[in-house]
Amino acid sequence: MSILAKFVSTFRRDDEGQGLAEYALILALIAIVAIIALIFLGGRVSQILSDVGNSV
Repeated sequence: MSILAKFVSTFRRDDEGQGLAEYALILALIAIVAIIALIFLGGRVSQILSDVGNSV
């Protein structure tokens, strides 16, 4: 039975590393989307913030 427990424990450790890699990929994808959004919408956001600042 201890052989089976060791076998299962090796899969548990591998899953944690795989999950961490998946979270890193998702985080990288979100960062890329945010950067692209700022590139395309940066001027518009800057103008809106300037208008709000000037009206205050």
